[in-house]
Amino acid sequence: MPAFSVNTQRFDPYKNFKFRVKWDGRYVAGVSKVSALKRTTEVVEHRNGGDPSSARKSPGQTKWEAITLERGVTHDVEFERWANKVWRLGAGLGAEVSLADFRKDIILEVYNEAGQNVLAYKIYRCWVSELQELSELDASANGVAIQSLKLEHEGWERDVSVVEPTEPSNSDA
Repeated sequence: MPAFSVNTQRFDPYKNFKFRVKWDGRYVAGVSKVSALKRTTEVVEHRNGGDPSSARKSPGQTKWEAITLERGVTHDVEFERWANKVWRLGAGLGAEVSLADFRKDIILEVYNEAGQNVLAYKIYRCWVSELQELSELDASANGVAIQSLKLEHEGWERDVSVVEPTEPSNSDA
């Protein structure tokens, strides 16, 4: 028996435009874009002298690609507050980094079209390697000012406790 539920009514893949990011037990305001979750395992090639002329391959070290979060600029200071734990200008010699709490685990939740949580990923030991406080300003443009965080981390895994929900039906339609 599979360890996951199967919705026999759903044939469409989930869309990429309904999601939320959570850290410190609360949702982060206004996140509008999250880069892909990607890992790469290096290939180690080797061969013995008596082997045929082709090499054998085995897995080597795994690397986790950094994740970038983007959102429109608001008065919410959570991006800046976290980035300041990694480097705080003027904090004094030896106090620039908050070693006690500069890392956070975050949760990325994906929702279906009905707003039901269908997937969740736990991303471990994240820390801010880059903060873009304010995007380029242009008096001739018509857009939103963007703030972004680049997060280094030590891996992610799917939260298998989030199961596929029964989707609502509009039976009156």
